[in-house]
Amino acid sequence: MNNRRVGAKYEDVASDYLETKQYKIVERNLRTPCGEIDILAKKESTFIFCEVKYRSSVKFGSPMEAVGTQKQKKICRSALYYYARNGFSQDMPCRFDVIAVYGNGQVEHLENAFEFRY
Repeated sequence: MNNRRVGAKYEDVASDYLETKQYKIVERNLRTPCGEIDILAKKESTFIFCEVKYRSSVKFGSPMEAVGTQKQKKICRSALYYYARNGFSQDMPCRFDVIAVYGNGQVEHLENAFEFRY
């Protein structure tokens, strides 16, 4: 199975998880000139930009550790682009989450995983 199909499978798992927690999935694989957002969800009036990471084991580190500073900056720039393209004010609340899916099927959701950085 190629990486894109593997990624899509675990993004499905993450989307299903979010929906059980009453999040509305707005868009998946949101591509911008700045990068890609795996899942854009909304809960109440807050946009949630989610990065999904899969690891079959933690032998090489946890999925949470795989979202480094450079990746965080790309996600934040993509969020700014999304806001500008869709006419949202920067006052519209948002947050950046990481959803880890492990080989055993466990899902870990870290809300506010990082602050906005540009």
